[in-house]
Amino acid sequence: MTPTELADYLDSLIAHQLQLSVMIWGPPGIGKSSIVAQAAERHGFDFIDVRLSQLAPTDLRGLPVADTEASVSRWLPPEFLPRSGQGILFLDELNLAPPAMQGMAQQLILDRRVGSYVVPAGWYIWAAGNRKEDRAAVFDMPAPLANRFLHLEVGADWESFKGYALGAGVHEQILAFLAFRPALLHQLDAQRPAWPSPRSWVMASRLHHAGLSVESVVGAGTATEFTTFLQLYASLPALEPVLEGKGKDVGFPAEPSARYATTMGLTVRARTAERGYHGFEWLSKKAPAEWLQLYAVDLFKQMRAVGQMGALAIFVAKDEKLRGFLADYQKMVNAA
Repeated sequence: MTPTELADYLDSLIAHQLQLSVMIWGPPGIGKSSIVAQAAERHGFDFIDVRLSQLAPTDLRGLPVADTEASVSRWLPPEFLPRSGQGILFLDELNLAPPAMQGMAQQLILDRRVGSYVVPAGWYIWAAGNRKEDRAAVFDMPAPLANRFLHLEVGADWESFKGYALGAGVHEQILAFLAFRPALLHQLDAQRPAWPSPRSWVMASRLHHAGLSVESVVGAGTATEFTTFLQLYASLPALEPVLEGKGKDVGFPAEPSARYATTMGLTVRARTAERGYHGFEWLSKKAPAEWLQLYAVDLFKQMRAVGQMGALAIFVAKDEKLRGFLADYQKMVNAA
């Protein structure tokens, strides 16, 4: 499933109060832990991220403490486990943990307890890990433990990443490049330390904002392609006049990569409904229909991200062409 589909599925589990143990499988760098953390935030839950690969069994079970009055020893549970409220206890890198640690986690997942500690009723127990084909140093998950989980597999997806990135301030040139080369969103290279992934592109955005090379996070080959793309980006038509409603004499480029860059540049810079509307108006006169459609879909994501959907609706109501386009688009979506 895509990251967006995974997020919707996790929301449904919470909405229906299905406290099933979930194991999320997927390659490194696609944002598995971020998706879970965002689910907790959306529902107002606490979130505890436990990296089992960094713990010893006693770290999870706790330490034995003598009860001299009862002549027994009792287990003192660790402070990071939840005591009350509602939340998600996330066991990240589960299958990076050695078998002894996975065995200890099995009791927590199956019985919702370990030693004398009991997981509060309002908490969900979810986990994540990489697959063997991801070249991660994983251990086989014991069959009894695997059978305790609901298993979900997630992969990288450009549309899901784009929806997140438009609201997260990822640099417009990186988004334009990935719109043209979506295959480079995630390209695992186990032979090199730096390779492109959704996580590394977010880091690359911060470097690019600072005027630094992105090679250190996405690798040399991808960085070279990105640098070449930037040379094209410098030759794009002036976008600010378009977004100000003064784009009458500005032409839409003919080269495909420049068209992707122009459309994405308009989307990212449309920080208000009025600017977004001017972009739509210009594209409706200058560009083929498929580019207008691409812009409109991304514009809605951008307007939601900046809280401008209500203001955009006012422009939609006043523009017959925009109303007609949206009606046709909705019919197409419903038919699909």
